Amino acid sequence: MKLPDINIKTANKRILFFVLADIILITLSVVLAFMLRFDGTLPAEYLERGIIQNTIILSLIFSLPTFYFFGLYSFSWSFVSTSELVSLAKAIILSFIFAAGSIFILQSFAGFPRSTLVISYFLIFAFCGGVRFAKRIYLELFAGKELTKERVLIVGAGEAGEQILRSILSPQKRIYSPIGFVDDDSSKQGILIHGFKVLGKLNRIPDIVKDYQIQEMVVALPSAGAEAIKKAVELGRKSGLSKIKVVPSIAEIIGGKISIHNLREIQIEDLLQREPISLNTGLIEKFIKNKKVLITGAAGSIGSELARQVVKFKPSLLMLLDQDETGIFNISEELEHNFSDIKIKSIIADVTDEKEIKKIFGQLRPKIFFHAAAYKHVPLMEKNPEEAVKNNVFGTKIVAENALKVGAEKFIFISTDKAINPTSIMGATKRIGEMICQTLNQKNHTKFISVRFGNVLNSRGSVIPTFKEQIKRGGPVEVTHPEMKRYFMTIPEAVLLVMQAAEMGRGGEVFVLDMGKPVKIVDLAREMIKLSGFEPDKDIPIVFTKPRPGEKLFEEILTAEEGIIATQNKKIFIAKLARIEPRRLSSDLEKIRSVLQEGGKKGIVSVLKEKIPFYKVHGS
Repeated sequence: MKLPDINIKTANKRILFFVLADIILITLSVVLAFMLRFDGTLPAEYLERGIIQNTIILSLIFSLPTFYFFGLYSFSWSFVSTSELVSLAKAIILSFIFAAGSIFILQSFAGFPRSTLVISYFLIFAFCGGVRFAKRIYLELFAGKELTKERVLIVGAGEAGEQILRSILSPQKRIYSPIGFVDDDSSKQGILIHGFKVLGKLNRIPDIVKDYQIQEMVVALPSAGAEAIKKAVELGRKSGLSKIKVVPSIAEIIGGKISIHNLREIQIEDLLQREPISLNTGLIEKFIKNKKVLITGAAGSIGSELARQVVKFKPSLLMLLDQDETGIFNISEELEHNFSDIKIKSIIADVTDEKEIKKIFGQLRPKIFFHAAAYKHVPLMEKNPEEAVKNNVFGTKIVAENALKVGAEKFIFISTDKAINPTSIMGATKRIGEMICQTLNQKNHTKFISVRFGNVLNSRGSVIPTFKEQIKRGGPVEVTHPEMKRYFMTIPEAVLLVMQAAEMGRGGEVFVLDMGKPVKIVDLAREMIKLSGFEPDKDIPIVFTKPRPGEKLFEEILTAEEGIIATQNKKIFIAKLARIEPRRLSSDLEKIRSVLQEGGKKGIVSVLKEKIPFYKVHGS
């Protein structure tokens, strides 16, 4: 509890030190200015008339307050930079104008040598700037000399690369010795950035690594596509580099500056053939700021990332609802630690508990709902169809209808590409969830929106963690079929596009996210084995099993009867869907409910197939 007092005392000591130093240095500057002007002497006439003394007093009167106004007493001594130098220059110019103006208006210094005032302020700038940069210069020259620094090459001479270099050069973190840059931009070849040269294009990486004895490579291309990152990584591997780090994508670092603290090991998502996303964060902030937002399924992969992104846009209250006690505890703790200024409420509840959901929504009255609670694992839901229907159909119905009752502004249903021409229980139940939202959108002012996307990398139970575990065990890595393909997205990318679609939605739409090019699962497996430092089919074998119940070899993004409409965001489309008749859907849901009560997979599959024309049962 004493730490804040210690920090305050330290800050006060620093301020006092610099104020006293400035008084001495300003006085010395004025005296030296007169001596320089008069060949090393102080004319007795100016001393007797008090001109020198008055010049010192005026300089102090105007300099010290302007220094304080420009924040020159509240900076970090170790991290002083050009911004403080610019602030010092502004303060000195302002102080000089005030001092010169006072002398002119008062006309009290008859015969005053005007050049001495100009010389004085040049000296003040040099001395006061010098004392502020003294510690930084010392640390740059002498600190960390005993450390063995890694010789690092930076890929990308853009803004991200420059920020990484500045972070590396920080005297507090001199663990790297930067050698230079590589960049494919022809206009950047040979230029210097903070004294470090762009040594060539990416294809020169092997030569540069050899010639300059590079030990580590940092890929600073957060807004580039995966193709450039993959090229750099492959060239780094070819050069024999085992240490390759990457700056995360814009989706991961949105709102934050880039530093060496952001660097991480290359991950599979960095190498997928995807273009970087573009977002209108201003519109997203306007949509969320100062509103009550509720996320169901907040302990899951998508729900927890939604929480991490929503909280950045400053909701008045963020409500996290899930029946997973541990997951809710973890995400709540994380957000409360990182965003202590945002009010967060954790709720343990089951979306199928209608009475509890009604009570919670009635008390809290959220304005924006993100419904991410769902059972999503295809093979597991094939074995437990009753639970899939209960949660994905009737859980969605309960949450959506109660959002309508409390006058929600928008309700966003997280759907899936598996809802298209479904071949699984999970896909069929998610399609019915979309249909529920379409019909409820016709009720009143609440806007119901569905967003479809494909597989999310590193989500719980996805193929990536499974492959990682198989590689850790020494293989084999199991792929269901050599031709199996999937669309993939990173979790932050999917979530940010969901938020953009939610802002754009005017009610009743089913948005389809551009998933890029489909990726062969076997190619994904090979790349993951390489990332782990092994050779595919040499160190770690790949074996083929067979598709599991409900799995497709390839997943579509539209049904046979659908088309798409473009939106202002090239990554987001609207599926053209037939209108759902509310009465008919209500009747269908009652039939599904009665079959559910009777139990049995056969009855559930039969009724789902009847209600969803394009539902094709696996093996039929």
